[in-house]
Amino acid sequence: MSKLTLDRILQSQGFGTRKWCSELIAAGEVSIAGETITDSRVAIETSGLVFEIFDESWLYREHVYIALNKPADFECSRKASHHPGVLTILPEQFTRRDVQPVGRLDHDTTGLLLMSDDGPFIHAQSSPKRHIPKVYVATTHDPVTPELVAKLLAGVKLHDEPATLAALTCRMPAPHQLEIVLEQGKYHQVKRMLAAAGNHCDALCRSQIGGLKLDALGLAEGEWCYLDDAQLALLAPT
Repeated sequence: MSKLTLDRILQSQGFGTRKWCSELIAAGEVSIAGETITDSRVAIETSGLVFEIFDESWLYREHVYIALNKPADFECSRKASHHPGVLTILPEQFTRRDVQPVGRLDHDTTGLLLMSDDGPFIHAQSSPKRHIPKVYVATTHDPVTPELVAKLLAGVKLHDEPATLAALTCRMPAPHQLEIVLEQGKYHQVKRMLAAAGNHCDALCRSQIGGLKLDALGLAEGEWCYLDDAQLALLAPT
């Protein structure tokens, strides 16, 4: 069991500086179980805590684990340069609590993106040593052929990579569509592998990480959700 003062709770959840959170509390903007709390120094049990700010309910979370169905033309960066950053899609509280993308998708790549403020989780999920498979669906410029699939499964050589890179699995759902499973996570890997194999990627979507499938989350483009323990368990290497 863990108790924190109410101002520290609000600060930890991204509602602003401790001073600002104290002012919110003193102004009567915070309530718990229907009771307005005006003392910022009152100690509150955080486990299972639900509180209301401006009549909106929030569940206390020590860390947040988020899945986003990333739209095109958003950058996976806290300091976006040419396009809006993915953090602009989320409530501003998440920026204040240092939520970050787990790895990156190109600005024009859509699909499943994890985000969190848990440093060890971000590191573990980003580490190539964990060999977490990721599923991508690529729309190709030229029709997919058996020869293309064979090349990707056998491995292709990319510039600046010491060894060939091969797909774990590869199949053709449609004449101009390729589902490819990778575990390396190299820069622009799918696009570069397709180019090395003699085709071109016109569009790309990540549909799965580990055992977590985007379709199962029911998220439209631009929508996000919290991940529960069962969903997080699906992110383990298979």
